[in-house]
Amino acid sequence: MLIIAISFISLAGLLYTLAVFAEKTQKILNWWHVVVFWIGLAFDSIGTTAMSNIAGRFQADFHGLTGLFAILLMFIHTLWATWVLHSENNHLKVNFHKLSIFVWLIWLIPMFSGLLFSAFKIH
Repeated sequence: MLIIAISFISLAGLLYTLAVFAEKTQKILNWWHVVVFWIGLAFDSIGTTAMSNIAGRFQADFHGLTGLFAILLMFIHTLWATWVLHSENNHLKVNFHKLSIFVWLIWLIPMFSGLLFSAFKIH
């Protein structure tokens, strides 16, 4: 179960990073970015659920709370990206990367806190 959790969370990080920086490089939000955001969100949710199952419950510590916040923010970000593309507002599409980078940076907090806490066995 741990291998599955780590794999899905790592894939989520890879996909989310790819989409965020591709969007920034391409200078406009495209449909494939949004599809990758949705897949990354799904993978992160699967990995996080697997980690919670391993722990036996949700842990309301720094890692758990920042992780919950990050997933909620990713969900809002992905919904907003979907809406932006449907709106066909070029100004929003061109500037969307600013929000994407912010959400990605927030997502890194629980990603690295999980790595650090497990490496140093901090609870």
